[in-house]
Amino acid sequence: MAAVAKKGWEQYMLQLQLHPLRTKAITAGVLAGISDSVAQKLSGFQRIQLRRLLLKVIFGFAYGGPFGHFLHKLLDKLFKGKKDKKTVAKKVLLEQVTSSPWNNFLFLLYYGLIVEGRTWPQVKNKIKKDYPSVQLTSWMFWPAVGWINHQYMPLQLRVIFHSLVACCWGIFLNLRARTMVLSK
Repeated sequence: MAAVAKKGWEQYMLQLQLHPLRTKAITAGVLAGISDSVAQKLSGFQRIQLRRLLLKVIFGFAYGGPFGHFLHKLLDKLFKGKKDKKTVAKKVLLEQVTSSPWNNFLFLLYYGLIVEGRTWPQVKNKIKKDYPSVQLTSWMFWPAVGWINHQYMPLQLRVIFHSLVACCWGIFLNLRARTMVLSK
């Protein structure tokens, strides 16, 4: 079993080297799908909602992976690949004041309009109501992830690490949203 896992990892790393953007996009899409499947099951869905699952996979594939790919390349270029503590702190801060608010806003927008099929006024009101809480929670969690990512992960693995953590984060957000709905 270990030999199969090792061979699989080697093949994955080869694909990451040969086709980095495609590999990161596929990985982000698959992990978004896993996250949504687990969240649906933990939320009590008897059957997986395939439309929702597919739309989450598309978001991870078309946006999450590519955005992360180019963001991490840009940050590495801006900071010349440095990994000292001061530089990592700057990377994390820059990431948290730029891409974090954008990513959370875009996800809420996509989820409301596309996944849930709500009208623009409904989505706009939901974003006004929920965005501050989502962003504050994000700022309590993601800086530590960013620190680990920029300090310890090689550039080619940063999007994958982020996608793995985002998989768990997505489950948390789904369960939190369900708890908020049930408590009302």
